[in-house]
Amino acid sequence: MRHFRISLIALLLFAAVQASAQEPIKYDSTYAKKLGADFRGMRQYVLVFLKRGTTTLTDTAKRNALQRAHLANIGKLAEQGKLIVAGPFMDNTELRGIYIFAVSSIEEAQQLTQTDPAVIAGTLVMELHPWYGTAALMEVPNIHKKLQKQPL
Repeated sequence: MRHFRISLIALLLFAAVQASAQEPIKYDSTYAKKLGADFRGMRQYVLVFLKRGTTTLTDTAKRNALQRAHLANIGKLAEQGKLIVAGPFMDNTELRGIYIFAVSSIEEAQQLTQTDPAVIAGTLVMELHPWYGTAALMEVPNIHKKLQKQPL
């Protein structure tokens, strides 16, 4: 499990480095400040692992309604600029997905996770970790809008 998490973080960092390696780029202090970057081009986030909760919904209609509410909450948090990356794992294990929150404390991220209807219902639980990563992740929501043909 630990190796998986380290691999995930390494993959995110590698992707950011590869994207920036396409052309020579000059330091832009205004842009760095806008994204909350420190002198290394990094910033603090809270990385959240969404895990299978203790509640299982067997009613398909209720499960689908809860999923729609979960996705709507993700959209709301993204629009607020708090949720930078979100997505499910596709291997049907205890780990269901990840969030990366652009917040500086576990406490603030914990409050945000408590707005998730799936957490409230007990179908998901969250494991939160402070994380230091590239400030370039702050641009993911803007880039995603250009790639998203149909909303979730």
